[in-house]
Amino acid sequence: MAIDLPSGGCAKDAMISRMNPVTLNNSALLERSLSAVWHPCSQMKHYERFPLLPISHGKGVWLYDYDGKRYLDAVSSWWVNLFGHCNPDINAALRDQLDTLEHVMLAGFTHAPVVELSERLRALAPAGLGHCSYGSDGAAAIEIALKMSVHYWRNSGQPDKTAFISLQNSYHGETLGALSVTDVALFRDAYGALIRQQATVRSPDSRNAQPGEDAQQYALRCADELAVYMERHHRQVAALILEPLVQGAAGMAMYAPIYLRRAREICDKFGVHLIADEIAVGMGRTGTLFACEQAAITPDFLCLSKGITGGYLPLSVVMTTDEVYQAFYADETARGFLHSHSYTGNPLACRAALATLDIFARDDVIAQNRRKAAYLNAAAHTLRQHPAVSHWRNTGMIWAFEVASPHPDFAQRCYQLALQHDLLLRPIGKTIYFMPPYVISEAEIDHLVKVTVSLVEQLSR
Repeated sequence: MAIDLPSGGCAKDAMISRMNPVTLNNSALLERSLSAVWHPCSQMKHYERFPLLPISHGKGVWLYDYDGKRYLDAVSSWWVNLFGHCNPDINAALRDQLDTLEHVMLAGFTHAPVVELSERLRALAPAGLGHCSYGSDGAAAIEIALKMSVHYWRNSGQPDKTAFISLQNSYHGETLGALSVTDVALFRDAYGALIRQQATVRSPDSRNAQPGEDAQQYALRCADELAVYMERHHRQVAALILEPLVQGAAGMAMYAPIYLRRAREICDKFGVHLIADEIAVGMGRTGTLFACEQAAITPDFLCLSKGITGGYLPLSVVMTTDEVYQAFYADETARGFLHSHSYTGNPLACRAALATLDIFARDDVIAQNRRKAAYLNAAAHTLRQHPAVSHWRNTGMIWAFEVASPHPDFAQRCYQLALQHDLLLRPIGKTIYFMPPYVISEAEIDHLVKVTVSLVEQLSR
């Protein structure tokens, strides 16, 4: 059967490429992408000097370009991939779901994947988190939690509690509400006229401890400062929001679990909600399924996204308590939580999340990760001892360290050099971090460490 192609060059080329993907190569796709796609978190002009990396396909921890070169995905494709690219179990679950139900609105309807996912998360999460509200990505989850907290206080007769507290250098997303509790000037300042600036308190980032002060002592000192602030302002504060144990965009700032425990106590004392942003650090990334487990606390709101679908599809969830839920349960529509997204609780995304939880249960992933973390720490002995390396730190399946380098463009140089050696890294300033998929093998860990040692050698001179 003949196919009548449109005569326009671009349209014709695009259709041919879709029909015959083998005809694509790196340079062709790169040119088309620069013409049509506005890439995220980018100054597009920089791609004139530092070209995009076209990706053809992925398998396990590896990404492959159209020219046949491969790259070890040491950052899990922006911290989302847990069990490798094109995981056969998640693939099979999605194929099955495609033949059943692709999407239905969740307002006035329900479906099996969202019900089962909510039930399973309730059974796994810290005790008391029994109600799940869904969004499409991490920033959407933060918006839900912020709005739900303020609306709770309004419904409870305390409408003045509309302020939030976050940690210095925190990152919670780039929508307007999320930006108001994000303390990264690069993302926030251009939109200052659109957002309500919120208060920040000292981060318990252990790199800032004084000489002779360990991580726990420093965390307690920071918690004392939080208590002082809360005592003065709690009547206006709706919630404290934080990234438990690891502040990602702050350069993988890590801190002792005791801070979470004290923060929970302080919030309870002064009648303030605690929002745990586990978008990046949940789903096993810190060594437990949820980071809050390591402090034995239950937040009022637990935000999840990124790895919840194994890195397959956009999905986020905010888990909250029965107390919060009951504050909205009434005859008046205006007392309800009237927040929605078109793809809220999408069945395909929920099915991917269910397959992800199945892998956790079947393969005892948390125990496996502890063994892999121990192996990487041992394999990285030379890297840890390198004179240019400082503040080596590890929490679960996250590693980070700073590099003393004379190069002001260290991050870009490191990224480009790593690609030349089959490795994908995205340093934050002069901080190199590893956040690989959980399926990484010992041989792949050896490759990761060997290449990184070489990079440190080159970039520290």
